[in-house]
Amino acid sequence: MNVEQLAQALQRDPEFMQNVTRWQTIPAREAQWADFPAQVDARLIPVLAKRGIHRLYSHQAHAVREVLEGRDVVVVTPTASGKTLCYNLPVLSAILENPDARALYLFPTKALAADQVSELYELIEAMGVDIKTYTYDGDTPAAARRAIRQAGHIVVTNPDMLHSGILPHHTKWVKLFENLRYIVIDEIHSYRGVFGANLANVLRRLMRLCAFYGSKPQFVLCSATIANPKELAETLVGREVTLVDDNGAPSGERHFVFYNPPVVNRQLGIRKGSLPETRMISEMLLKNGIQTITFARSRVTVEVLTRYLKDAVRDPLGNAGRVRGYRGGYLPTQRREIERGLRAGTIDAVVSTNALELGIDIGALEACVLCGYPGTIASAWQQAGRAGRRQRASMVFFVASSAAIDQFIVTHPDYFLSASPEHALLNPDNLYVLMSHFKCSAFELPFEDGEPFGNAPSPEVMKDYLADANILRHVGGRYHWMADDFPASDISLRSAAGENFVIIDITDAAHHRVIGEMDRYTVPMLLHENAIYMHEGQQYQVEQLDFDACKAFIRQVDVGYYTDADLNVSLSLLEVEEEREEHGIRSAFGEVKVLTLVTMFKKIRFDTQETLGFGKVRLPEMEMHTQAMWWTLPEELCASLASDQLKNGMLGVANLLRIVAPLYLMCSPQDIAVIYQVKSPITDQPTVLIYDTCPGGMGLAQKAFGMQEMLLEKGLDIVTHCTCEAGCPSCAGPVGEIGQDGKATAALILKTLLGMK
Repeated sequence: MNVEQLAQALQRDPEFMQNVTRWQTIPAREAQWADFPAQVDARLIPVLAKRGIHRLYSHQAHAVREVLEGRDVVVVTPTASGKTLCYNLPVLSAILENPDARALYLFPTKALAADQVSELYELIEAMGVDIKTYTYDGDTPAAARRAIRQAGHIVVTNPDMLHSGILPHHTKWVKLFENLRYIVIDEIHSYRGVFGANLANVLRRLMRLCAFYGSKPQFVLCSATIANPKELAETLVGREVTLVDDNGAPSGERHFVFYNPPVVNRQLGIRKGSLPETRMISEMLLKNGIQTITFARSRVTVEVLTRYLKDAVRDPLGNAGRVRGYRGGYLPTQRREIERGLRAGTIDAVVSTNALELGIDIGALEACVLCGYPGTIASAWQQAGRAGRRQRASMVFFVASSAAIDQFIVTHPDYFLSASPEHALLNPDNLYVLMSHFKCSAFELPFEDGEPFGNAPSPEVMKDYLADANILRHVGGRYHWMADDFPASDISLRSAAGENFVIIDITDAAHHRVIGEMDRYTVPMLLHENAIYMHEGQQYQVEQLDFDACKAFIRQVDVGYYTDADLNVSLSLLEVEEEREEHGIRSAFGEVKVLTLVTMFKKIRFDTQETLGFGKVRLPEMEMHTQAMWWTLPEELCASLASDQLKNGMLGVANLLRIVAPLYLMCSPQDIAVIYQVKSPITDQPTVLIYDTCPGGMGLAQKAFGMQEMLLEKGLDIVTHCTCEAGCPSCAGPVGEIGQDGKATAALILKTLLGMK
């Protein structure tokens, strides 16, 4: 059965359609064509013609023309719209014209870099010219590295390698820095929060070295659809950028199905789980021979779904290679093998976290299933765009979980279909991040008196501070590095945590093998002792976690359950930066210390999802300094409510703010946390807090402080108009969680905070 036949069959199925809140058919789109700009080197055109490219899409021609006229450009078009040619054509034209010219390509992941290099190789091979293109990352052999430094026309790498492997060793890269014409940065929408702030500072360091070697490179940036691409690009590169967003690429017809699992308890507002419903839809697509990608939000969900789908297709010998899992933590060789299988069509279904969201070419998938809202509209469209990349009809199923934000999206499909995707927020002047990279830059090259660091504020203050700390030495109008350490080695661009933990399989006592890795902040939740860790659907029990050596030792088991840990969070005040009092309501913004500790875990059975038991976790607590804003509830309101009623109402308010804050701050739900404290150590009174979940803060809590009335009004609007009796996952939270009076009390608290009588 093909996609069109399956769509018709489902639309005639009343049992399926009663759970569909909207079936949106997005019509096919014709291509908009344009001729090659005159500045493109004539040797490229016959080679492209042999590959079936006789003309360019309108946005490709526009972008190439702008780049060849010497402007910095950001190209923003949907998935599979041919953004690669927007930078490959000007780069290859420049190198054909001047063999000394060099280009640096930055991709957020190794997989994406490998994918793009293979396409570039094919183009260069077909031309029969000597343009050397190399990938330079952690997997590049030492012998090849020397050749790349001397002879690479196009060096393809990732921000992490640029930060720690290229910039600190710039004296070995003189040929590249002296002749650098273009810096290409793809998928810039992924550079948000900590990662984006780090990259902006890495680029400040890069441009400082380029100026030293006498080159003035141009930037070409590419992004999926976001609301503020020009602002994001300019924040990253620190200068004005031209926007190209007139998409001319064709697309096939797409069926977008909003699916809300059926209600199993109307009084409590409880629905059937998104996991079994996603399993049902994915199995249906698999059995109809439709090549499918299923996205899940967590590693555990990916592994549970992979196991379910493997069980559905096992042959008599127990093989289930047609279904694969894919996520961060798998080793690079395993991930490349899965990508090749998808392109070749030997894999029928893949279950992935957002690791496959970026533009890796994974062939002609026909359907996409989203198990829960990915956190942002931009991510949801990126994931949906993984299906239908060959202009054929495709289907996308959004299966809502009981989480409040999922319920808001599935019951307001117009918001999703018409809302401009989110703003990507980053703060390159975050003091934690800025100071780390300022040190790296001083290590790379001495700072002159009065020399700026990109457009960063107060460089003289930082120089003097580091000189006072005996890290820099001020001699003859210059600040020289004098510390012993190598500063780049201490900075992780993607998180504020240090090194990753290695996961070692000890099932075979004679042959221990590394099967994956995990970041420090996730380890206490998923790799504590006695946790069930899952990898490609196979279960392993964690035998030992060596926190000091950053190693976890696991052994294969088959126990029929998985584990889920509980995280305890406590906050303490470091400094109040701003306070406000209106209508007798106090709110404030400042610096806080967040302590997190995993204390216990529960065992959950696979098929029934019932809890089988609990266990203790003995691990050290993690500490983080960040920014927060908070509201203090007035004493007269608290005095008028019973203690349980107050607690239920505050929990309801926290649930409502978790829905509205990511939507209106335009960030991922993982970027912020909303908590309530009946007796807060910050205020000694009942308090509701919003804080940034990355060290140092990314400016989200500060933005929330500035638009607090709007957040409270939107929360009140949701709880007032929700049709449930006394609270449900779509508003203040399920009755079992918030108590019978939680919904009404949450509305009362919000009205009080807004100064309503």
